[in-house]
Amino acid sequence: MEMVLDWRSVGSLLATIMVFRTAMRDFLPPEAEIFLRRLLTRLAAAFRPHVGTILIDEADGASGGANDLYDASQLYLGARCLATALTVRLHKPRQAPRPVASLPDAHTTHDVFRGVLVKWTARPVERGASAGGGGGGVFNPYNPYGRGGGGGEPRRLELQFPRQHRELIHGHYIQHVIDEATKMRLRSRERRLYTNRAAAPGDDHHRLWTSHAFSHPSTFDTLAVDPALRDDIRADLLRFAARREHYARVGRAWKRGYLLHGPPGTGKTSLVAAIANLLEFDVYDLELTTVPTNSHLRRLLVSTTPKSVVVVEDIDCSLDLSDRKNKASDGENAAQLSIISPAAAAAMAAMGRESISLSGVLNFVDGLWSSCVGERLMVFTTNHPERLDPALLRPGRMDRKIELGYCSPPALRVLAKNYLGVGDEGCEDAADDPDTVSGLMADAEGLLAAGVLITPADIAEVFMGCDGAGATAALRKLADELRRRRDAPAVPVTEEAAMTTE
Repeated sequence: MEMVLDWRSVGSLLATIMVFRTAMRDFLPPEAEIFLRRLLTRLAAAFRPHVGTILIDEADGASGGANDLYDASQLYLGARCLATALTVRLHKPRQAPRPVASLPDAHTTHDVFRGVLVKWTARPVERGASAGGGGGGVFNPYNPYGRGGGGGEPRRLELQFPRQHRELIHGHYIQHVIDEATKMRLRSRERRLYTNRAAAPGDDHHRLWTSHAFSHPSTFDTLAVDPALRDDIRADLLRFAARREHYARVGRAWKRGYLLHGPPGTGKTSLVAAIANLLEFDVYDLELTTVPTNSHLRRLLVSTTPKSVVVVEDIDCSLDLSDRKNKASDGENAAQLSIISPAAAAAMAAMGRESISLSGVLNFVDGLWSSCVGERLMVFTTNHPERLDPALLRPGRMDRKIELGYCSPPALRVLAKNYLGVGDEGCEDAADDPDTVSGLMADAEGLLAAGVLITPADIAEVFMGCDGAGATAALRKLADELRRRRDAPAVPVTEEAAMTTE
């Protein structure tokens, strides 16, 4: 009987509440209702713990752009805090060594910073919700699926902490999350190789480049160059990467230009890959023949990212950048248009504009637009540096000019170690007689020192052709090739034949 009376009491209470709610709606003016709601909210808040909240949206306001703090927070949580979470989301990027964890929606995890316990919660953002309210951010009608563009609600992270530690969280903890995420990105990020797309009307910044995973194996230890030059280049690169404050103090953009020149097959492309691997930079391979205008070239420049190498290979073959003092001004435009690709020429005709010019390239390398993205290397390669305009080669544009010539005895020793396992300590293959190998190496080094010209690429091809035959057979074949080149009569090469070969 007591249970029946209790349930009847509950029913009476609910009926009273409904009557009171209806009376408020019917008899109270809207202003009084709002006042009562605010009063009840404040009374309820007085009995709750004093908690501060920070909302970190996935999309940056109405623009829909990516919020770097959201990405950094998810990366930090995945590495530091999700061991105590009941549920995690796993994602494995292509070429990444292991999956990456993130916090799913409507789940919570905790972190401790300097003895202060904070709570992270992932929540979906309700469409149409106000950015200042507790439920969501500004909905972007032009990006209804959030930043990913592939469906689902945009997301946010909610960081809660004791209000008395507000200064610690705002002033130190947020920066701690950003710094730790930056370190983790540098250790595990997937580096990319970008190439510019052929220009078309309506292209935006997100479509200027296409990318693939960059996994070139070249390193400074495998470069077939003189060890002194190799160590000098490596020291120069590491000094550049560590001098951000120095560049800001002297008033210069944080960039550096390199001109790599020498005959074909001397390792210019391998050196570019070794530079990117040493500094852990992305690579932007810029094909100038597909760039229709100077303004499009500037768009390509500002759409690159920091920690990148912008490479223009065989720049003397891409555009007419020869010395302006040695050519007639009337034929300049014709020379430029004659080397533009058909796709770029069609785009220029459609837009009614001319091709990029020497002035556009100079501004690209060292103009005001070149300072928009910091910590960047500009690398140009050419087989004929004498064909380039001196204005392109001055310091500030090309800070270092590195000549990669024919193979020398020190470079041969690097190649022999890489391909044959022949080093100062002997030969890795027990089937090869050490004395015979040493004698053949001495013969080959003597021929190179005597002036026989052969590129590292040619020597590598000789060694690749003897793969599995042993170091003795490979070095004997190399010595025979060097003697053949020494004894071969010199054949004069015409300018037309040289251009055809290139």
